[in-house]
Amino acid sequence: MDNNSQGSGGFKGGLGSLFGGGAPEYSNTELAGVPLTGMSPLSPYLNVDPRYLIQDTDEFILPTGANKTRGRFELAFFTIGGSCMTGATLGALNGLRMGLKETRDMAWSKPRNVQILNMVTRQGASWANSLGSVALLYSAFGVAIEKARGAEDDINTVAAGTLTGMLFKSSGGLKSAARGGLVGLAVSGAYALYNNWEHLTGSSPPSSRLY
Repeated sequence: MDNNSQGSGGFKGGLGSLFGGGAPEYSNTELAGVPLTGMSPLSPYLNVDPRYLIQDTDEFILPTGANKTRGRFELAFFTIGGSCMTGATLGALNGLRMGLKETRDMAWSKPRNVQILNMVTRQGASWANSLGSVALLYSAFGVAIEKARGAEDDINTVAAGTLTGMLFKSSGGLKSAARGGLVGLAVSGAYALYNNWEHLTGSSPPSSRLY
């Protein structure tokens, strides 16, 4: 029995010397006081101080002066692409509704299917073009205003939304541009209010958000 214990001890010592030195042995009494739910300053199971394994800082290293959130220029691509896809989906659904309504007196046949498909394609492209143009103007105005002011806040959001509405409806005259500006002001103002609602009510500090 003693020979087996000595042999196992020698085997453990050999493995310990092979993998970076002999590890200290602890009795059951000493190991009983080791907490299982947390990490002690020095773990008896590791040769590394666990304090070096605890990450209390950010995972990524940012350049000096860089923001932790993405700016308007980085979000512009996502905004434009998402708006085009959303517009295409909504336009296709609207085209399907219009096609079914206009061809309800026709029997199910190839001409009716072609007419419905043309309506879906035409409406999807039109809506995608409209929403994509709005997103492009909003992103361009937002980036330009941010660079001009040198700050990123909700003023840029409201100003970009107002200018986007005015320019998008400018082809219809001054009154149409003014109505478009009011719509853009209302939508962007509501979006800015939604982003700052928790901060205004004092329920929680302001968090990072998409502009």
